[in-house]
Amino acid sequence: MSKIYFLPSHEYARIDEQNPDIAYVGITPYAASQLGNVVYVDMPEADDDVVAGEEFGAIESVKAASDLFSPVSGAVIEINEHLLDNPRLINQDPIENWIIKVQMSDSSELEKLLDAEAYDALCKSEKH
Repeated sequence: MSKIYFLPSHEYARIDEQNPDIAYVGITPYAASQLGNVVYVDMPEADDDVVAGEEFGAIESVKAASDLFSPVSGAVIEINEHLLDNPRLINQDPIENWIIKVQMSDSSELEKLLDAEAYDALCKSEKH
């Protein structure tokens, strides 16, 4: 079982109960649908540090390019190398096809993020 936390800028941190100090970070299905076909993902290197609320990369689609912001702070322990060859995996399943895996330095940062209910409300407000 996992729990997902959200930034208002449409990135998520997915936390699995088996390993609660690791966050899988990516873009939300809403963001993927707004972007359209993803053609490129700019990611940090493994061992780079990310800071909650700060830019860690960028994503490009046929429609637009967007900066990516990290929902949590910590060390990047893995990048999703499948996205290097096939960035459209994000369009197929943005939650399963995370962008970076982060060893969180402070899991209390999750408390500052949106839960699913608050994020759904945000998305509904943006559609109007």
